[in-house]
Amino acid sequence: MNTRTPRAPVIVVGGGIGGLAAAFSLATQAGWPVQVFEQAAEFKEIGAGIQLGPNVFKMFDRLGLIEEIRTLAAFPDALVMMDSTTSEEVVRIPVGDGFRARFDYPYALIHRADLHRVLLDACRRTPGIQLHAGTKIVDTSDQGDAVCVRAADGETFTGAALVAADGLWSTTRAQLVADGKPRVSGHIAYRAVLPTREFPERFRRNEMVLWAGPKNHLVHYPLRRGDLYNLVAVFHSARYDEGWDAYGDPNELRERFSQTCETVRTLLGKIQDWRMWVLCDREPVKEWSKGRMTLLGDAAHPMLQYLAQGACMAIEDAVVLADQVAAAEGDFEAAFRNYRNARYLRTGRCQIMARVYGEFYHATGVTRELRNQMLAARSVDDSYEGMAWLYDGI
Repeated sequence: MNTRTPRAPVIVVGGGIGGLAAAFSLATQAGWPVQVFEQAAEFKEIGAGIQLGPNVFKMFDRLGLIEEIRTLAAFPDALVMMDSTTSEEVVRIPVGDGFRARFDYPYALIHRADLHRVLLDACRRTPGIQLHAGTKIVDTSDQGDAVCVRAADGETFTGAALVAADGLWSTTRAQLVADGKPRVSGHIAYRAVLPTREFPERFRRNEMVLWAGPKNHLVHYPLRRGDLYNLVAVFHSARYDEGWDAYGDPNELRERFSQTCETVRTLLGKIQDWRMWVLCDREPVKEWSKGRMTLLGDAAHPMLQYLAQGACMAIEDAVVLADQVAAAEGDFEAAFRNYRNARYLRTGRCQIMARVYGEFYHATGVTRELRNQMLAARSVDDSYEGMAWLYDGI
């Protein structure tokens, strides 16, 4: 007769990409039951397109999800930077066979909701994962041999450990790190998705294209195997509106891009309904775990979007976390400490380099000319090696 005592679940706060990746990794790679709490009424993701580097495909491979991702993603032929003032092509990095040969995995473009759905479906079919929507966790406590969380309606839940994947404004981070509000970057992003039929045919390219301009840039690329086009316009602004899903002002957008080339202005003019968000991050920190509680994804290391690595880093976190939990055999304090030690320098580098890339994309004057000259002089192999620290992965 099996008399083994059932394991208490790991509690995951937050049902976004990071939280679901953590739940799936812990259940399948470490064998722990998991309870996921999401404050929204249902598990869903807002937003538009995101980019997936080879480093995260390595994680999908580990988790057995790579084929599901492949069926939903678009695979560009190249990453291209254009100068939005002169319309000149600055640099083109092919991401086809040569890129895959160098990094073992592809570069892809996917709708955020599609990636979230893959992870949600994986959790739903995995025994040992319980999903609780409409449950806002308002208090957490480490009781030494367990953790306890309290929901807004007063109900309490107890688990073996807690993983907070509740994003930029994480309430658990406020408890563990206590570093105040996020850092406002002074950059605003507007995003929109167009059916391909509404995207001007002469600009349709199976590429991720970034138009770098003076204190602004525009990105466009295909989604859902070419059925949609994702557009993101970013510019410097002192405006501040907390949250990810506020409506933008097309007039403000056009004003900020008034000095760019005809192509950029034409593409911006095709969309009247934009969503906007203020870009924020935090200073890198080392101490994001304490006792039986730890942070993951944006709760631990929120970064600006300029490296396109926010979701990728959260999924890397999830796999490393599960590996450490499996190795520690129930010693969550040791597991979380080892997870943090394995992650903080890599994620901190991404946080810092994302800021650098933002300034690089938005360069003006002599800095812009030097940027263009430097990138144009690079060979394809030079470009690949410049990415290796990130895309070789973990």
